Amino acid sequence: MNDDVTVLLEKVSKTYQMGEVEVKALKEVDLTVVKGEFLVALGPSGSGKTTMLNCIGGIDSATSGTIIVGGHDISTFNEKELTKFRRETVGFIFQFFNLIPTLTARENVEFALDLVPKEKRGSAMDVLEQVGLGDRANHFPSQLSGGEQQRVAIARALAKRPPVVLCDEPTGELDYDTGIMILRLMRDIAQQEKCNFLMVTHNSAISQIANKVVHLHSGEISKIVTNDNPEDPENLVW
Repeated sequence: MNDDVTVLLEKVSKTYQMGEVEVKALKEVDLTVVKGEFLVALGPSGSGKTTMLNCIGGIDSATSGTIIVGGHDISTFNEKELTKFRRETVGFIFQFFNLIPTLTARENVEFALDLVPKEKRGSAMDVLEQVGLGDRANHFPSQLSGGEQQRVAIARALAKRPPVVLCDEPTGELDYDTGIMILRLMRDIAQQEKCNFLMVTHNSAISQIANKVVHLHSGEISKIVTNDNPEDPENLVW
């Protein structure tokens, strides 16, 4: 596999058994993501967006096919190997910030770092500075705005220096101005760190900032669009 490829899906399918009914959430999906790409996956509810993201992140296992992330063929991993992969190789940013309310911003980041081998850890304060929250490090989540809490979540995801960061509706709980700020931050980090952000969203306007846009429908990729001139987040309107 080309060293520039950080995510590779080959004929990935996922079937859920719902009683006597089989639900095919993904159907032989093929996808290649190269280093530094900012990817947005679009599609209606039930199209397979979140299932694809969860399979890439090792949260869910594909029924068939091959998934390679950061050089790891996770389609062959057992649960113990998947747990190690999730801790060390991918970062996660969700719609709901999932911060521990009794820990400060710095402690929330440090808590995540405790799960990562020392040689792979970044500095909690360094990543909080990177997302513009160095002066809020000792504040608790209840003392932070929604945008600040999401920036803590981004810092937590980045602290282990992952090659791939997976984002599920990361601006869904934010107002427009704060959402734009978060999108700019994520895109700037992707460019600076040469890591991949893979974002699932219902908001088609966000796709304008992406290098690659994947359209899903009924578990299949209907179209992949490459954008050589991504829009500046400041210019988005929704």
